[in-house]
Amino acid sequence: MGRREEVECWLTDMDGVLVHENHALPGAAELLQQWEDDGTPYLVLTNNSIFTARDLSARLRSSGLNVPEDRIWTSALATADFLKSQLPGGTAFVIGEAGITTALHEAGFIMTETNPDYVVVGETRNYSFDAITKAIRLIGNGARFIVTNPDATGPSKDGPLPATGAIAALITKATGMEPYVVGKPNPMMFRSALNKIGAHSENTAMIGDRMDTDIVAGIEAGLHTILVLTGISDQAEIQKYPFRPDEILDGVHELLRKEPVETEL
Repeated sequence: MGRREEVECWLTDMDGVLVHENHALPGAAELLQQWEDDGTPYLVLTNNSIFTARDLSARLRSSGLNVPEDRIWTSALATADFLKSQLPGGTAFVIGEAGITTALHEAGFIMTETNPDYVVVGETRNYSFDAITKAIRLIGNGARFIVTNPDATGPSKDGPLPATGAIAALITKATGMEPYVVGKPNPMMFRSALNKIGAHSENTAMIGDRMDTDIVAGIEAGLHTILVLTGISDQAEIQKYPFRPDEILDGVHELLRKEPVETEL
């Protein structure tokens, strides 16, 4: 699909698209309100698996953005949705925080360190050597290896932090087992998001700021793709990739509906 006029449903990334360093980007609040006023189905997507949707809704509210928690779809929620479809009522050993543990509990999973069906690695600021060692041994004993997202680093005010992908690489090196990654750029996350809002790829668009996750996953899921330049991508970054988004915009403010100009008779 190549025309924005055909879009009826929207998926959008969060960081670099709607917010930057806890500040709303130009046009973000207005676009969200436009979708709400029009009754347009949409979801805000994030690879962050630390926080619950409720936590993220509160954080966005403090940035000036009103996003109800049922409009937020995290890699943790997508992971729980995927595992529930694979093995309802299964068991898991989890490395992560409230976002992933809450999602798995609500999906009917039991957390255990004894012969779990899955080892699930999500993002945390408190990676434990003991927990990583336990994960390696459980995978060696037959547990299936799942990762919420592939991001190798995360941002902080002092510089990059090791993130889920880096810890997953450590576990892979120790076990020889590659994980199944649910979050972006796996289009699985987009398909589960589409299912949540009852949307179809043929009339849905994805807005993102990263070519290597948002745009490639959107293309592979069959969505109309829009890259905004308010995040990490610039024209030089775009040129590195063999694929292109359907649209490149300076920011989400360009998606606002233009009101007709009234003229005096």
